[in-house]
Amino acid sequence: MKTKAAVLREVGKPFEIVELDLDGPGPGEVLIKYAAAGLCHSDLHLTDGDLPPRFPIVGGHEGAGIIEEVGPGVTKVKPGDHVVCSFIPNCGTCRYCSTGRQNLCDMGATILAGSMPDGTFRFHGEGQDFGAMCMLGTFSERATISQHSVVKVDDWLPLETAVVVGCGVPSGWGTAVNAGNVRAGDTVIIYGIGGLGINAVQGALQAGAKYVVVVDPLEFKRQTALKFGATHAFADADEAQAKVTELTWGQGADAALILVGTVDETVVSKATAAIGKGGTVVITGLADPAKLTVHVSGADLTLNEKTIKGTLFGSSNPQYDIVRLLRLYDAGKLKLDELVTTRYSLEEVNQGYQDLRDGKNIRGVIVYD
Repeated sequence: MKTKAAVLREVGKPFEIVELDLDGPGPGEVLIKYAAAGLCHSDLHLTDGDLPPRFPIVGGHEGAGIIEEVGPGVTKVKPGDHVVCSFIPNCGTCRYCSTGRQNLCDMGATILAGSMPDGTFRFHGEGQDFGAMCMLGTFSERATISQHSVVKVDDWLPLETAVVVGCGVPSGWGTAVNAGNVRAGDTVIIYGIGGLGINAVQGALQAGAKYVVVVDPLEFKRQTALKFGATHAFADADEAQAKVTELTWGQGADAALILVGTVDETVVSKATAAIGKGGTVVITGLADPAKLTVHVSGADLTLNEKTIKGTLFGSSNPQYDIVRLLRLYDAGKLKLDELVTTRYSLEEVNQGYQDLRDGKNIRGVIVYD
């Protein structure tokens, strides 16, 4: 069949809207009609050259939709099911899935190549194969994807809201709850209040943090964090650290969570300085893999038993946590509607990303007809 999609052809170029040929589902695959796609900063890393993929590629890795067709051997879903996509597929049987770390599933090896696990492609056009970001390509009206990339959700939930639980919500929420191990009474400092950072605020508060201090240069994002329950907000990291020192009587933060759009050495150093003895720095944001962004005192780590760690998908298990978070939303205990600042059509994808760069959105969402 034919499908309209937003594609990237090279670094530094905007998305182009093209019509592509789409293969039907093979064994273990499903055909999904997307209802919505989130505009996440990770796709900008492709255009900015921080995470160069195989070009050309259909963008988008945060998606929700309805299953239209299933291939042979599919057991997880059936036509008509409502699903949220996981940008990390999870097979359930590899070493990582079987030990409760679905976010590290071996099937994620080809997410930047944009191919299915066997190296083949489902999007085609102009005599060549087009990849799909994270094996999903949510910036397309339809896609053929692995059954291991979808999570069935309650069909009464609005998909254009549920879509944010495909990446931003679990990545941020889990940064605090899972990777940061935030506990009741803790003091937390969060760097970067975008589609992930705002959910780190929600996660830290649900875990019982006493103080949640946020750092972001944009007034709009600071005010949004305060509306979501953050206790203090600062534009400057040094001012935030001074406040944390005051609030904790000199002990420092228990956890520092880095969710800025592009991580650099400065924010890692500031975060490491802000935590106290036994504290943890969690790095969720991305940067060019060739750049060394962690430069801190080894003696500080040793003498104060500090920890610096990375997390992917907030160390969440997609098959469980996507459903869990949506049921928290359904119970009125997690804010999702409030995360979506602006809705766009597929043709407005470049405007959506410009709004993200300009700091106008917490989360932009493409809504399909």
